[in-house]
Amino acid sequence: MLKKVAESVSWVGKTDWELRRFHGNEYSTHRGSTYNSYLVQDKKTALIDTVWKPFAAEFVDNLKKEIDLNDIDFVIANHAEIDHSGALPELLREIPDVPVYCTKNGIASLKGHYHEDWNFNPVKTGDSISLGSKELFFVEAKMLHWPDSMFCYLSGENILFSNDAFGQHYATEEMFNDLVDNCELYQEAIKYYANILTPFSILVTKKIDELLGMKLPVDMICPSHGVIWRNNPLQIVEQYQKWADSYKEDQVTIIYDTMWNATKRMAEAVAEGIKRTGTAARVKLFKVSESDSNDIITEIFRSKAVIAGSPTINRGILTSVAAILEEIRGLGLKEKQAAAFGSYGWSGESPGIIDSGLKEAGFNIIGEPLKLSWNPDKEQIQECLKWGEKLNIKD
Repeated sequence: MLKKVAESVSWVGKTDWELRRFHGNEYSTHRGSTYNSYLVQDKKTALIDTVWKPFAAEFVDNLKKEIDLNDIDFVIANHAEIDHSGALPELLREIPDVPVYCTKNGIASLKGHYHEDWNFNPVKTGDSISLGSKELFFVEAKMLHWPDSMFCYLSGENILFSNDAFGQHYATEEMFNDLVDNCELYQEAIKYYANILTPFSILVTKKIDELLGMKLPVDMICPSHGVIWRNNPLQIVEQYQKWADSYKEDQVTIIYDTMWNATKRMAEAVAEGIKRTGTAARVKLFKVSESDSNDIITEIFRSKAVIAGSPTINRGILTSVAAILEEIRGLGLKEKQAAAFGSYGWSGESPGIIDSGLKEAGFNIIGEPLKLSWNPDKEQIQECLKWGEKLNIKD
């Protein structure tokens, strides 16, 4: 379904209300998502990105209702990942000779996905194509978040097509940021950044500096997922600058799992101890086996300190805690504090294992691991309270 974005730009993508898991099973999408494809019509016509593969036939059929496919002069592939390029095979069977503009890495990625030798035209930062009265300028965005990623900018309309940058997995009938619930919007935007772009924060900062240095007027930012930023569009750019700069709020997050509630009772007592000190405005607890891992990652991203706990099992830790520690390690979080705790029956290795995992993930350790045997009694609960109070959590 075509929706008008600007004078020469229409949205021709797909709203996926039912999507609940993405990137295989790695990312939760509680509010669905959109696959944003844009049709730019001047004297010449460009199609910017397509949709996810399951919707390829629907996408091409709908596009035919709006335009003769032979009138498409250029296809722009800002990113080869299948949620953006999935309809290319279906489309290019109809118009096989149309030129496809992407980065050099984009060609390699698209050939790797589809094993087709389409009419590829590699571009780099500074290259452009004329649509008649307007031009599309290309800006490479390597590793944001794939090696092939790029943006393109439409002169005249002053629109930045940013692909996976500045997006959100957020299905809505309303297309613009000023028409949706901004609490929901920013909840999805920070989750998107925390889980997908955090490992590339240094590159985010450099790319934003480069874009701002170009002094291009930006009246609208059109990402490939979620809503379009038209009301004060640079607000999300400014937010990315903050998120990329070792972001933290006045929050402590406690993550744990438990077998017979001993570690749970420790977690609750540690939380109470931290609250007594007044060193955090918010303390949040998550039992990781019963919580969404992407939501937990988002809360960790927002926190200045993370306290992690698990009982000992087979001289190790529970698999749910091991999994979240592995996810945290891959994010490369900076300037965050951490500590470990856990209960045990007869060996007690878990706090040390968690402590080592937190160190490996780059956290600043702020206390010796807390280890208690069996189900804590009143004296041991007091020990947990005092341990929480003594943690040297700094702003």
